[in-house]
Amino acid sequence: MTLGPGAETTWFVIPLYDEAAVVAEVVSKLRETYPLVVCVDDGSRDDSAAKAEAAGAVVVRHPYNMGQGAALKTGIDYALRDPSMMRVVTFDADGQHQVADAAAMIEKMQAEQVDCVLGSRFLDRRTKPGFLKGIVLRMATLFTNFTSGVRLTDTHNGLRVLSRHACDEISIEQNRMAHASEIVSEIGRHELTYAEYPVHILYTDYSKAKGQPLLNAINIVTDLLFK
Repeated sequence: MTLGPGAETTWFVIPLYDEAAVVAEVVSKLRETYPLVVCVDDGSRDDSAAKAEAAGAVVVRHPYNMGQGAALKTGIDYALRDPSMMRVVTFDADGQHQVADAAAMIEKMQAEQVDCVLGSRFLDRRTKPGFLKGIVLRMATLFTNFTSGVRLTDTHNGLRVLSRHACDEISIEQNRMAHASEIVSEIGRHELTYAEYPVHILYTDYSKAKGQPLLNAINIVTDLLFK
């Protein structure tokens, strides 16, 4: 095993809901360089939890589906119990995030000494979100930037690196998709330092078959309007 930058003090937090088809591969690949992984099984109806556990992740279970924001909160709270933890990476279970991007973001945090490093799909052209999803994401970014005072190019990117200080300060109360805007608002409210990093979000045949890109875009708008 060749450890990645900051591996011994970095916890990866993965919200998990009905991803039994892919989660074992995601966790196994991740743990080749980052062994500290906690998956929060958010009331899955399949054997996602068992697959993640067999791949080497710590698994914390919700008794029923509470939403991605709630899963992140549970995972971050778990990581904070480790006194040696210096940072948390929020990472998706469906294979859309790249381990190399996470490693580069950790290096950026270490080099620039910022509280948060946030992934962006729009700093380069590698990610192809689709026309409608791209419009919705940019609209959500404009809205969140306006209300939070934070200036980002992609406020609803799930790949983030948060320092221990940021994890202590940020309060996640929005259980579902609005948690992404809430995290950005918390960064602004607590005057945390931040930077963005270009990441490649891979929209796979698997994720497209589940209908996630468009559905998540609709969920973002709904939660922003009615949070």
